[in-house]
Amino acid sequence: MPIKIIRQDITKLKVDAIVNTTNPNLDATGGLDHYIHQLAGKELDVECRRIGKLKVGQACLTSGYKLCKYIIHTASPVWNIQNKNNEALLKSCYLSSLMLANEYKLKSIAFPLISSGTNQFPKELALQVAMHSIV
Repeated sequence: MPIKIIRQDITKLKVDAIVNTTNPNLDATGGLDHYIHQLAGKELDVECRRIGKLKVGQACLTSGYKLCKYIIHTASPVWNIQNKNNEALLKSCYLSSLMLANEYKLKSIAFPLISSGTNQFPKELALQVAMHSIV
């Protein structure tokens, strides 16, 4: 699968799945997660409640409802300078998402720069982790 870096709203892209960076409770409390839930509709909230919880670094797949074909949700780490596992947890978000994409034979997926917004992961480091994880 070729890689393109695009600076755009991922909810506007025509792809098989978008990746939603979320918290372990899948409860859409803010940022991109909240926006994706608003666009997809209440059915997404119901499905996420049914799934329950994810561990940080895990991913799951749901329908995209009104937004797209599928949404891959990944529980992303919150930046903590004392946490030596920050990068490993972030890498796991990408790898778990890619494994689901492969399992469901998705041809195209759109990733945000996971954890670099609300979760305050330094953008340069987040980009480095993303590129090393995806390539």
